[in-house]
Amino acid sequence: MPDTTPVVLPDIETEAESRSELDAGYLVVCWDDPINYMDFVTHVFQQVFGWPRQKAEFHMRQVHHEGRSILVREGLEKAEFYVHQLQKFTLHATLERDS
Repeated sequence: MPDTTPVVLPDIETEAESRSELDAGYLVVCWDDPINYMDFVTHVFQQVFGWPRQKAEFHMRQVHHEGRSILVREGLEKAEFYVHQLQKFTLHATLERDS
């Protein structure tokens, strides 16, 4: 009589799975500050993201009126890059994990 015991394999995480976990999504958030002028913030968004003026102004207004704006959702490395670029222009930008 053959052995009919089910085989249970361990749950092993592959490198691809852990990599996709890192790239699950990070939000680049820009916060309002009393230092930078609205025109300057619009200009920075256009420079960093390559956005047209209308989209950059939309996010600038959101920062000004709501206190923050989620600018993009990216993988970890790209999101960190954007945060550093915005900070180089003295904008208050942070990184948040997308849930």
